[in-house]
Amino acid sequence: MPIKTIFLDRDGVINKEISYLHKIDDFKFIDGIFKTCLYFQNLGYRIIIITNQSGISRGYYTESDYQKLTQWMLEQFKCKNVNILDVFHCPHGPDSTCNCRKPKPGMFLKAKAIYNINMEDSWMIGDMEADVKAANSAGILNTILVRSGHKIDESNSNARFILDAIQQSQQIITT
Repeated sequence: MPIKTIFLDRDGVINKEISYLHKIDDFKFIDGIFKTCLYFQNLGYRIIIITNQSGISRGYYTESDYQKLTQWMLEQFKCKNVNILDVFHCPHGPDSTCNCRKPKPGMFLKAKAIYNINMEDSWMIGDMEADVKAANSAGILNTILVRSGHKIDESNSNARFILDAIQQSQQIITT
C-alpha cells in the first residue's frame, strides 16, 4: 500500500542555515521542528529528509563527517519520538551531471521506488526554489517554502505556499 510522505530539506528547514554545516556543535534546530514533525506523524505521514550536500565534493568535509552529523541528528529526532524514515543526500557539486542534486528529482524518485510513496498525497517543505522544482519533477505538487533559510524570490516561485516558519505548515497540512 502506498504511503504518504513529508519530504523535508535539511538546512534552513530542520536546522538553521549555516554554509557547509558539518559539525554537531554548529547544528541548531529550527524552533518547532520536533512538534511539527510529531504533528505530521499523527496525521499518518512518514518523514524523509532530502538534502544537497555539495560541501562533500567541494572538500569542506568528508562523507564520514556528514554521516556522523546525520546519525546525531536522527538520534535527536528519536529522543523526541519522531521517526525519520530515511535521509537521502547528494554529495555532488552544482556542476555535476548527476540526477540526484536538486533541482533534479533523483533523490525523490529513489525514495518513491524504495518506499512505494504516493507522490500526489505527499508534500515537500524546503527553503529554495530548487526544492520545489525537484519535488514537482518527481510528481509532488504540494510544496511549501519557508523563509527560515535562503532568500526566496516569492513573485517567481512555483511553491503552493510560502510561510514564515515550519510550524505554520500545520495550518496547511491537515489531512
